Amino acid sequence: MRSAITATVAVAACLVATGMLGEASAEAPTSAAPAPTVSVDGVAQAPVAQGANAASADAAYRQAMAAAEADGQSKAEFLAGKASVALGAVQSIVEGGGSIACTGGESESGYAEYEGEQPDFGSRVVTAVAPEASGVARAPSVRKPQAKRSKKKKPTAHKAGAVSCMLSAEVSLTYAIS
Repeated sequence: MRSAITATVAVAACLVATGMLGEASAEAPTSAAPAPTVSVDGVAQAPVAQGANAASADAAYRQAMAAAEADGQSKAEFLAGKASVALGAVQSIVEGGGSIACTGGESESGYAEYEGEQPDFGSRVVTAVAPEASGVARAPSVRKPQAKRSKKKKPTAHKAGAVSCMLSAEVSLTYAIS
């Protein structure tokens, strides 16, 4: 009788163990490996007028983004060729923002400040916050009247050059490869 009970308990234990293993394997994740990709950053520049309005600045930014996308595609094609794989469709595109740098003018450093309106660079661009916007009160400025100056021009050490501004843009691209 004892051997029958022992055999029954052993069979029951095996059935429970088998059932548990069956449930565990059914609950295991069944995801496939991610598809292979290549990710690149495209960068480009476009000229922008020193005093550009918002529409002109946005147009220059879009021109630079289009060139940055072409630069990214060229880089991805190069890398895919080096790896002996075929470049597939674009999987993602991320706007990387941009900046504007100006040269020339009267500055001794050779750099000038951009005086036009900013294009819509997206969310990565950080702009300075005016003291009023940050909650810090600023005393109003009072201008004192200036004494009349003679209209005689003082000689300068160097002649002021024209200001030239370039807008830079970055685009991150991910392509499928096979």
